[in-house]
Amino acid sequence: MASPRLALATGILAALLAGACAAAPSSGNAADRPSDAGVSVVDAAAAPIAYRGTRTVEVGGVTVQVIVDKPAKEQVDVLVVYHGTVGRDALVMESAARTLDEFRALLDRDDVMIVSVAYPEEGRLFGDNVREAEAALLWVKRAAAAELGVRVGRVFLGGHSQGGYLVTRLNTMHEVDGVVANAPGPLDLVYRCGLEERGEEAASAVCGRLRAAFGSTTQNAEAYASRSLLRFTDGHRSKLFVVQGLADSPIQLRSWPMFRAALEACEDCRARTFLELPGLEHGALFHSAEARAAFGAFLREP
Repeated sequence: MASPRLALATGILAALLAGACAAAPSSGNAADRPSDAGVSVVDAAAAPIAYRGTRTVEVGGVTVQVIVDKPAKEQVDVLVVYHGTVGRDALVMESAARTLDEFRALLDRDDVMIVSVAYPEEGRLFGDNVREAEAALLWVKRAAAAELGVRVGRVFLGGHSQGGYLVTRLNTMHEVDGVVANAPGPLDLVYRCGLEERGEEAASAVCGRLRAAFGSTTQNAEAYASRSLLRFTDGHRSKLFVVQGLADSPIQLRSWPMFRAALEACEDCRARTFLELPGLEHGALFHSAEARAAFGAFLREP
């Protein structure tokens, strides 16, 4: 019969050996090792995540900042949005973030990634920033999927005011799956800047820069007309949905019927839909249940 001291030593040695075996790594492949019952192993790297962040993108030597708001989805449609006029480049990121939130609030689905474009304004002749607006769209179409680790389905454009101007112009340059423009403008820079020249409207940086570059509207009307949205009513490559509040500014509403009529008369444009909202002002799209429903339906159309 073993002594109590020998039994104690044997027990301690057995415990140490058992612990060492438990701590040692297995020498076989993972497939050869038994899995723990009731425990599922998830590959965290493969799980799609939601995030929101700012990045600088570049296409063809043109750079622009964008804010990306990605849902926790592997497959997404993309809505590229453009803010309205703020005048100073120090304010464009704030405006881009606000515009992103406004368009996000319109959505009735959770599989849309929004890319809000912080295009520059300060010191530019009106319309020249279509280069940065285009660069952001081309980045989404060509590089966003690989850089962001998503599968991109359909691509839409959305814009408010000057942003609506930009998406309307982009629709004459590139095909996407649909374009939404809220109160796009300026529609007629000859008229608008002429009012300023006659002292009937307060001076603006937009017209001031055009006048410094080209002279007055009476001296060089074509320079103003060539940058007006009324000049971009043909050759629309994608279906277009335009929203206009009928309590908008007199300058906007003076040219709106001409703009709508020109778009309706277009013979080489894709489908065009118009929503006029009585009693609503410049931000009509974001303040109307009818507009929100129409926006959602437009994005769901095949």
